[in-house]
Amino acid sequence: MHQIKRYANRKLYDTTDKKYITLDRISKLIKSGEEIRVTDNKTGEDLTAATLSQILARDKKGKTDDVASGVVVQLLRKGPGTLVDYGRKYVSLWDRALTMADEEIDKLVERLVREKELTRSEGSRFKREVSGRAKELKGWIGERIDQRIKEVLDLMNLATREQALDLTAKVEALTRKVARLEKAMAQKAVEVPKVS
Repeated sequence: MHQIKRYANRKLYDTTDKKYITLDRISKLIKSGEEIRVTDNKTGEDLTAATLSQILARDKKGKTDDVASGVVVQLLRKGPGTLVDYGRKYVSLWDRALTMADEEIDKLVERLVREKELTRSEGSRFKREVSGRAKELKGWIGERIDQRIKEVLDLMNLATREQALDLTAKVEALTRKVARLEKAMAQKAVEVPKVS
């Protein structure tokens, strides 16, 4: 496993290979089946999910499927629960990033209005448009993650939560029927007169 430390200046240092590493190199490591763990140098906080999200987000030329496949393979080694957890973390990271982007847009619009490059109404309209796009993007990301998780679970031939609940309900119903039959048979055995 490659242990990677991220410094305050955002540089990444691979303690395994004892050299600085780029996001492209991390992407190649993941594609080749290597496991990675990225931590903050000062706090020790696990930044693996954030780093993987950054790799996926910056790759806009259709190569994300290769990276995502590598990430999924890595997550599958840890079990399907990890995949769902990663999906939730990924959505959360994007949500935080888009919230930060909203705050930056507010600052930008305020500055543009202050410098009289935009009117107050133009600034408000611009913020609404960007917020609408951000909501669309959040929805799209959530849908894509749900779709990917479903695809992986289908490939793994694992039961979905609904299928497991349905099976549990059927087993419970059969258990109740068997209990009723046993009770009925016990009552019939008592009612049958003994022949001497």
